[in-house]
Amino acid sequence: MILGFLMPFLLVGAEQSVLIQKSEKFVEYFNQSDSKSVHKMFSVEMKEAIPLTQLEEVLSQFSRQYGVITEKEFIRYENTYGIFKLEFLKNKSSKEYSTLKISLNEKSEINGLLFVPWVEHPILVRNESKLILPFEGEWWVFWGGDTKEENYHVVSNAQKGAFDFLIKNQEGKSFRNEGKTNEDYYAFGKRIISPSDGEVVLVVDGVKDNIPGKLNPIYVPGNTVIIKTDNNEFLFFAHFVKNSIAVSEGQIVKQGDLLGLCGNSGNSSEPHLHFHIQNVEDMNEATGAKAYFENILVDGKIKRDYSPVRNEKVRNAN
Repeated sequence: MILGFLMPFLLVGAEQSVLIQKSEKFVEYFNQSDSKSVHKMFSVEMKEAIPLTQLEEVLSQFSRQYGVITEKEFIRYENTYGIFKLEFLKNKSSKEYSTLKISLNEKSEINGLLFVPWVEHPILVRNESKLILPFEGEWWVFWGGDTKEENYHVVSNAQKGAFDFLIKNQEGKSFRNEGKTNEDYYAFGKRIISPSDGEVVLVVDGVKDNIPGKLNPIYVPGNTVIIKTDNNEFLFFAHFVKNSIAVSEGQIVKQGDLLGLCGNSGNSSEPHLHFHIQNVEDMNEATGAKAYFENILVDGKIKRDYSPVRNEKVRNAN
């Protein structure tokens, strides 16, 4: 059974501690069959969408099927909701697990609530597929590594192994002229290639490229490609030039095939490539993994099975 009324107007801003407190109250009221108290936690919009009589019916049915909640584990906090793993006990020998997602508005009222089956996804530590760097020529690692100082992505569960790559000239600048247009940036329009064989499972295109220095927080990745390898690794590429993506969903690609052109779409201040590996397709559900490249030049020296870090210059050795 899936219980879901995750509202489409989820808002950013709920603190993790508040979400945890609200989840604890929800579990308490659920186990007491106190639907009225749950309903009082709802926002006005949620109360209108889910009347008390409907909530009582749904929670009662869920309780009869699964029993009481005996354990609650906070998994992670995303921008708009908290994800919790719940353990249900119907009798002494029957345990069930479910995912609970709770979203709060700016008043700390519940404006999104969703039960879905709990799925144990394998956690990737690193890639098993042999990878090349996803570009041609020499690029610079702007963000990469395991610490916050090296890589601001580490705070994100899905992106903790991510890289941001761009191109710099001999003077250490990533742009020519004054850098006011995307065309001034050396990375803009460069070919992005597939690091591995795999299947294209997601393509997002049509997002405008930003003016350098301005961000688009509405769709953070911008124009996007995700490739699934034979080892169930999901390779995530972000910020392509609008309408430059050369592959389509369901297409099988080979290592080195053109995916699209490096751009400045999404939450990006200048043209660059964002790349990371995750264990499932949905970034909101994913856990990131560390990416090792098979045979690359790092600051002019050969490195095999290597994961670059911030400030290193890298290119494929072959």
